Amino acid sequence: MVKQVIPKTLDEALNYLYDRSYQIIAGGTDLMVQKRSTAETPPLFSNNILYAFHLEELKFIKRSEHCLHIGSMTSLETLLHHEDTPKILKEVIYEMASPAIRNVATLAGNIANASPAGDSLVPLYLLDAQIILLSKNQFRHIPIEKLIIGPRKTVILKDEIIKDIAIPKHEFTQFKWIKVGGRRADAISKVSFLGAVHIDGDQVLDFRIAFGAVYKTVIRNREIEKEYKNISVQELKNKHDEIIEKYDACILPIDDQRSNKEYRKKVALNMLSDFIINL
Repeated sequence: MVKQVIPKTLDEALNYLYDRSYQIIAGGTDLMVQKRSTAETPPLFSNNILYAFHLEELKFIKRSEHCLHIGSMTSLETLLHHEDTPKILKEVIYEMASPAIRNVATLAGNIANASPAGDSLVPLYLLDAQIILLSKNQFRHIPIEKLIIGPRKTVILKDEIIKDIAIPKHEFTQFKWIKVGGRRADAISKVSFLGAVHIDGDQVLDFRIAFGAVYKTVIRNREIEKEYKNISVQELKNKHDEIIEKYDACILPIDDQRSNKEYRKKVALNMLSDFIINL
Protein backbone atom coordinates (compact mmCIF):
# COMPACT_ATOMS: atom_id res chain seq x y z
CA MET A 1 0.00 0.00 0.00
CA VAL A 2 1.34 3.45 -0.92
CA LYS A 3 2.04 5.66 2.09
CA GLN A 4 1.65 9.43 1.87
CA VAL A 5 3.17 11.80 4.43
CA ILE A 6 3.15 15.57 4.94
CA PRO A 7 6.06 16.48 7.26
CA LYS A 8 5.73 19.69 9.24
CA THR A 9 9.46 20.46 9.37
CA LEU A 10 12.60 19.74 7.35
CA ASP A 11 13.95 17.54 10.15
CA GLU A 12 10.77 15.50 10.10
CA ALA A 13 11.07 15.12 6.32
CA LEU A 14 14.67 13.89 6.66
CA ASN A 15 13.59 11.36 9.28
CA TYR A 16 10.92 10.00 6.96
CA LEU A 17 13.47 9.71 4.12
CA TYR A 18 15.93 7.95 6.45
CA ASP A 19 13.36 5.38 7.56
CA ARG A 20 12.04 4.35 4.14
CA SER A 21 11.97 5.28 0.47
CA TYR A 22 9.67 8.13 -0.65
CA GLN A 23 9.12 10.00 -3.87
CA ILE A 24 9.23 13.70 -3.05
CA ILE A 25 6.62 16.04 -4.50
CA ALA A 26 7.36 19.76 -4.62
CA GLY A 27 4.72 21.58 -6.68
CA GLY A 28 3.80 18.38 -8.51
CA THR A 29 3.55 20.08 -11.90
CA ASP A 30 5.73 17.41 -13.55
CA LEU A 31 4.89 14.40 -11.42
CA MET A 32 1.11 14.78 -11.39
CA VAL A 33 1.08 14.82 -15.20
CA GLN A 34 3.30 11.73 -15.40
CA LYS A 35 1.07 9.83 -12.96
CA ARG A 36 -2.28 11.07 -14.23
CA SER A 37 -5.11 8.57 -14.40
CA THR A 38 -8.52 8.61 -16.06
CA ALA A 39 -10.84 11.59 -15.62
CA GLU A 40 -11.90 12.41 -12.07
CA THR A 41 -9.78 9.66 -10.48
CA PRO A 42 -6.68 10.17 -8.30
CA PRO A 43 -3.20 9.90 -9.89
CA LEU A 44 -1.68 6.42 -9.77
CA PHE A 45 1.39 6.48 -7.54
CA SER A 46 3.37 3.25 -7.13
CA ASN A 47 5.85 4.67 -4.56
CA ASN A 48 5.42 6.23 -1.14
CA ILE A 49 4.91 9.99 -1.45
CA LEU A 50 6.35 12.80 0.67
CA TYR A 51 4.78 16.22 0.11
CA ALA A 52 7.33 19.00 0.66
CA PHE A 53 6.00 22.17 -0.97
CA HIS A 54 4.64 23.62 2.29
CA LEU A 55 8.03 23.39 4.09
CA GLU A 56 8.71 27.06 4.87
CA GLU A 57 12.34 26.29 5.78
CA LEU A 58 12.96 25.57 2.09
CA LYS A 59 11.33 28.75 0.77
CA PHE A 60 13.97 31.46 0.58
CA ILE A 61 16.12 33.56 -1.73
CA LYS A 62 19.35 34.66 -0.06
CA ARG A 63 22.32 36.45 -1.54
CA SER A 64 25.77 35.76 -0.13
CA GLU A 65 29.07 37.34 -1.17
CA HIS A 66 29.57 34.97 -4.08
CA CYS A 67 26.25 33.19 -4.71
CA LEU A 68 22.50 33.43 -4.81
CA HIS A 69 20.89 30.65 -2.78
CA ILE A 70 17.39 29.58 -3.83
CA GLY A 71 15.45 27.35 -1.45
CA SER A 72 14.18 24.21 -3.13
CA MET A 73 10.49 24.92 -2.41
CA THR A 74 10.63 28.51 -3.69
CA SER A 75 8.08 28.89 -6.48
CA LEU A 76 9.04 30.01 -9.97
CA GLU A 77 6.60 32.91 -9.68
CA THR A 78 8.41 34.15 -6.57
CA LEU A 79 11.72 33.94 -8.44
CA LEU A 80 10.28 35.77 -11.42
CA HIS A 81 9.49 38.84 -9.31
CA HIS A 82 12.42 38.82 -6.87
CA GLU A 83 14.98 41.61 -7.26
CA ASP A 84 17.96 39.29 -6.79
CA THR A 85 17.00 36.73 -9.42
CA PRO A 86 19.42 36.96 -12.38
CA LYS A 87 17.82 38.54 -15.47
CA ILE A 88 18.86 35.57 -17.57
CA LEU A 89 16.87 33.24 -15.30
CA LYS A 90 13.87 35.58 -15.15
CA GLU A 91 13.61 35.65 -18.94
CA VAL A 92 13.49 31.86 -19.08
CA ILE A 93 10.95 31.56 -16.25
CA TYR A 94 8.70 34.17 -17.90
CA GLU A 95 8.14 31.81 -20.84
CA MET A 96 7.55 28.76 -18.66
CA ALA A 97 3.98 27.51 -18.22
CA SER A 98 1.24 29.81 -16.87
CA PRO A 99 1.16 32.00 -13.73
CA ALA A 100 -1.02 29.39 -12.00
CA ILE A 101 1.55 26.64 -12.60
CA ARG A 102 4.51 28.92 -11.80
CA ASN A 103 2.99 29.58 -8.37
CA VAL A 104 3.61 25.96 -7.39
CA ALA A 105 6.37 24.81 -9.76
CA THR A 106 9.96 24.89 -8.46
CA LEU A 107 13.49 24.71 -9.83
CA ALA A 108 14.12 21.71 -7.57
CA GLY A 109 11.20 19.84 -9.08
CA ASN A 110 12.54 20.47 -12.59
CA ILE A 111 16.00 19.32 -11.48
CA ALA A 112 14.74 16.10 -9.88
CA ASN A 113 12.50 15.41 -12.89
CA ALA A 114 15.64 15.63 -15.06
CA SER A 115 13.94 16.12 -18.41
CA PRO A 116 16.30 17.22 -21.21
CA ALA A 117 13.49 19.56 -22.33
CA GLY A 118 13.18 21.23 -18.91
CA ASP A 119 13.47 24.94 -19.67
CA SER A 120 14.77 26.01 -16.26
CA LEU A 121 17.66 23.54 -16.50
CA VAL A 122 19.21 25.39 -19.45
CA PRO A 123 20.07 28.59 -17.50
CA LEU A 124 21.12 26.54 -14.48
CA TYR A 125 23.70 24.74 -16.61
CA LEU A 126 24.88 27.99 -18.15
CA LEU A 127 25.11 29.71 -14.75
CA ASP A 128 27.21 26.93 -13.11
CA ALA A 129 24.47 26.07 -10.61
CA GLN A 130 25.42 23.89 -7.66
CA ILE A 131 22.74 21.66 -6.13
CA ILE A 132 22.86 21.27 -2.36
CA LEU A 133 21.56 17.90 -1.17
CA LEU A 134 20.71 17.18 2.45
CA SER A 135 20.06 13.93 4.29
CA LYS A 136 20.06 12.95 7.94
CA ASN A 137 23.73 11.97 7.72
CA GLN A 138 25.33 14.11 5.03
CA PHE A 139 25.43 17.38 3.10
CA ARG A 140 26.54 17.43 -0.55
CA HIS A 141 27.26 20.13 -3.16
CA ILE A 142 27.03 18.78 -6.71
CA PRO A 143 27.30 20.70 -10.01
CA ILE A 144 24.07 20.32 -11.94
CA GLU A 145 25.80 18.68 -14.91
CA LYS A 146 27.08 15.92 -12.59
CA LEU A 147 23.78 15.55 -10.74
CA ILE A 148 21.68 14.89 -13.86
CA ILE A 149 23.03 11.84 -15.70
CA GLY A 150 20.25 11.14 -18.20
CA PRO A 151 16.53 11.51 -18.92
CA ARG A 152 14.73 11.17 -15.55
CA LYS A 153 18.02 10.05 -13.96
CA THR A 154 19.98 11.79 -11.19
CA VAL A 155 22.53 10.85 -8.54
CA ILE A 156 20.19 11.99 -5.73
CA LEU A 157 20.10 9.25 -3.09
CA LYS A 158 16.80 7.95 -1.74
CA ASP A 159 17.37 9.57 1.70
CA GLU A 160 18.31 13.00 0.25
CA ILE A 161 16.26 16.09 -0.44
CA ILE A 162 17.32 19.11 -2.50
CA LYS A 163 17.88 21.85 0.08
CA ASP A 164 18.77 24.72 -2.23
CA ILE A 165 20.29 25.76 -5.52
CA ALA A 166 23.41 27.95 -5.42
CA ILE A 167 24.05 30.21 -8.43
CA PRO A 168 27.42 32.00 -8.56
CA LYS A 169 27.56 35.66 -9.50
CA HIS A 170 28.14 36.32 -13.19
CA GLU A 171 28.31 39.39 -15.38
CA PHE A 172 27.08 39.19 -18.97
CA THR A 173 26.88 42.09 -21.39
CA GLN A 174 24.63 40.21 -23.80
CA PHE A 175 22.51 37.08 -23.73
CA LYS A 176 19.85 35.45 -25.88
CA TRP A 177 17.17 32.93 -24.87
CA ILE A 178 15.04 31.24 -27.53
CA LYS A 179 12.40 28.61 -26.88
CA VAL A 180 10.88 26.77 -29.83
CA GLY A 181 7.55 25.14 -28.99
CA GLY A 182 3.94 24.83 -30.01
CA ARG A 183 3.25 28.03 -28.07
CA ARG A 184 5.47 30.76 -26.64
CA ALA A 185 4.72 29.56 -23.11
CA ASP A 186 2.83 26.72 -21.44
CA ALA A 187 4.37 24.25 -23.90
CA ILE A 188 7.18 21.71 -23.78
CA SER A 189 10.18 22.87 -25.81
CA LYS A 190 11.00 21.22 -29.10
CA VAL A 191 14.44 22.81 -28.78
CA SER A 192 15.82 25.67 -26.70
CA PHE A 193 18.94 27.83 -26.85
CA LEU A 194 20.70 30.12 -24.40
CA GLY A 195 23.84 32.05 -25.25
CA ALA A 196 25.68 34.57 -23.09
CA VAL A 197 28.84 36.64 -23.42
CA HIS A 198 30.79 39.16 -21.42
CA ILE A 199 32.49 41.64 -23.75
CA ASP A 200 34.87 44.31 -22.44
CA GLY A 201 35.80 46.80 -25.12
CA ASP A 202 36.37 44.47 -28.05
CA GLN A 203 37.45 41.42 -26.03
CA VAL A 204 35.26 38.40 -25.38
CA LEU A 205 36.03 37.58 -21.76
CA ASP A 206 33.31 34.96 -21.36
CA PHE A 207 31.42 32.89 -23.93
CA ARG A 208 28.74 30.36 -22.94
CA ILE A 209 26.26 28.25 -24.89
CA ALA A 210 23.57 25.83 -23.66
CA PHE A 211 20.94 23.82 -25.53
CA GLY A 212 17.85 22.01 -24.29
CA ALA A 213 15.93 19.10 -25.84
CA VAL A 214 18.69 18.11 -28.29
CA TYR A 215 20.49 15.43 -26.25
CA LYS A 216 19.85 13.15 -23.28
CA THR A 217 20.79 16.05 -20.98
CA VAL A 218 21.13 19.80 -21.44
CA ILE A 219 24.22 20.47 -23.56
CA ARG A 220 26.96 22.76 -22.33
CA ASN A 221 30.52 22.12 -23.52
CA ARG A 222 33.09 24.01 -21.45
CA GLU A 223 35.99 22.82 -23.60
CA ILE A 224 34.51 24.44 -26.69
CA GLU A 225 33.69 27.62 -24.77
CA LYS A 226 37.27 27.89 -23.48
CA GLU A 227 38.63 28.09 -27.03
CA TYR A 228 36.70 31.30 -27.73
CA LYS A 229 37.46 33.36 -24.65
CA ASN A 230 39.99 36.21 -24.52
CA ILE A 231 39.76 36.91 -28.23
CA SER A 232 38.22 39.85 -30.06
CA VAL A 233 34.60 39.89 -31.10
CA GLN A 234 35.65 39.94 -34.75
CA GLU A 235 37.96 36.95 -34.23
CA LEU A 236 35.06 35.04 -32.70
CA LYS A 237 32.80 35.94 -35.61
CA ASN A 238 35.51 34.87 -38.06
CA LYS A 239 35.45 31.44 -36.39
CA HIS A 240 31.68 31.13 -36.93
CA ASP A 241 31.86 28.05 -39.17
CA GLU A 242 34.35 26.34 -36.89
CA ILE A 243 32.12 26.88 -33.85
CA ILE A 244 29.06 25.58 -35.68
CA GLU A 245 30.98 22.45 -36.70
CA LYS A 246 32.08 21.78 -33.12
CA TYR A 247 28.55 22.05 -31.73
CA ASP A 248 27.14 20.04 -34.62
CA ALA A 249 29.07 17.04 -33.23
CA CYS A 250 27.56 17.56 -29.76
CA ILE A 251 23.92 17.88 -30.77
CA LEU A 252 22.33 14.42 -30.96
CA PRO A 253 18.55 14.86 -30.72
CA ILE A 254 15.84 12.21 -31.01
CA ASP A 255 12.54 11.87 -32.83
CA ASP A 256 9.45 12.11 -30.62
CA GLN A 257 5.84 13.27 -30.75
CA ARG A 258 6.85 16.94 -30.58
CA SER A 259 9.45 17.06 -33.36
CA ASN A 260 12.08 15.13 -35.31
CA LYS A 261 15.84 15.01 -34.91
CA GLU A 262 16.69 16.65 -38.25
CA TYR A 263 14.52 19.68 -37.44
CA ARG A 264 15.91 19.96 -33.92
CA LYS A 265 19.53 19.93 -35.04
CA LYS A 266 18.96 22.42 -37.87
CA VAL A 267 17.08 24.86 -35.62
CA ALA A 268 19.60 24.56 -32.78
CA LEU A 269 22.54 25.36 -35.08
CA ASN A 270 20.62 28.21 -36.71
CA MET A 271 20.02 29.79 -33.30
CA LEU A 272 23.70 29.47 -32.43
CA SER A 273 24.68 30.98 -35.77
CA ASP A 274 22.35 33.92 -35.29
CA PHE A 275 23.73 34.56 -31.80
CA ILE A 276 27.32 34.67 -33.06
CA ILE A 277 26.54 36.84 -36.08
CA ASN A 278 24.70 39.41 -33.97
CA LEU A 279 27.31 39.87 -31.24
